[in-house]
Amino acid sequence: MSIMSDLWIRETALNEGMIEPFVEKQVREGMISYGLSSYGYDARVADEFKIFTNVDSAVIDPKQFSDQSFVDRKLDVCVIPPNSFALARTVEYFRIPRDVMVICVGKSTYARCGIIVNVTPLEPEWEGHVTLEFSNTTPLPAKIYAGEGACQFLFLKGDRPCETSYKDRLGKYMGQRGVTLPRL
Repeated sequence: MSIMSDLWIRETALNEGMIEPFVEKQVREGMISYGLSSYGYDARVADEFKIFTNVDSAVIDPKQFSDQSFVDRKLDVCVIPPNSFALARTVEYFRIPRDVMVICVGKSTYARCGIIVNVTPLEPEWEGHVTLEFSNTTPLPAKIYAGEGACQFLFLKGDRPCETSYKDRLGKYMGQRGVTLPRL
């Protein structure tokens, strides 16, 4: 398995629609950077947020997820309460090739502020908007900026296509649009 360069990412994004919309260079002037980098792609966070709150004393249960545990907001800047959590999504829609696995890491700007970005791997032949999980690990409110960089995706190409892809097994998050909640 090898990590794929900017040349491969650009070619696959433009010719096969792997990333839409696709930004061919790093954009960084006065904002948290996004776009194509040397060996990855920095995706942007959209303006749709689900901010977790405990107003109704809800319990988080991944098997019976309740929408009482969060509030929906459409914002240019999302403020995550101290020691709290928010869900968002990428601006970009991804279509992963059958012989590729994608790993996501957080942006250093957010990490240095105590904001952790978690994303599960994007499996071969998965497609959709990526749901982003932001954890504010600090005792202070933290800002997330819509339309700016949130995380970096690294593309790992296998030596041959997998036997069974995410699409083949009819994965439950296939084709997701918007911020997607847990499903069974």
